[in-house]
Amino acid sequence: MATSDITKTTFDDTITDNSIVLVDFWAAWCGPCRAFAPTFTAASEKHPDIVFAKVDTEAEQELAAAAGIRSIPTLMAFRDKILVFSQPGALSSASLDELISGVRTLDMDEVRAKIASQKVAS
Repeated sequence: MATSDITKTTFDDTITDNSIVLVDFWAAWCGPCRAFAPTFTAASEKHPDIVFAKVDTEAEQELAAAAGIRSIPTLMAFRDKILVFSQPGALSSASLDELISGVRTLDMDEVRAKIASQKVAS
């Protein structure tokens, strides 16, 4: 599966309608973003069951601000509508594969329980 561009109007539906979504926040002028793009695209072809989405931070400044993007590229991973990873910086192919494997094997009941306990504590 190729990557897909998402916008402020399609972001929530993309996260809600898919089990695993990786989102690359990028800009055309960003050298590290351009260097990471082929790695992200190659991973999308190896993992067709995952949505690989891209957000152009120049075109989608409101979405980037709402997501708290302060540095690009920033990669976010969502599983079952929950943000489970967010990190600025380009990943190597091996690191991206490791991230994908980790997201796939998460115990989401445990993640939800941890989120619920944090809400109670605050």
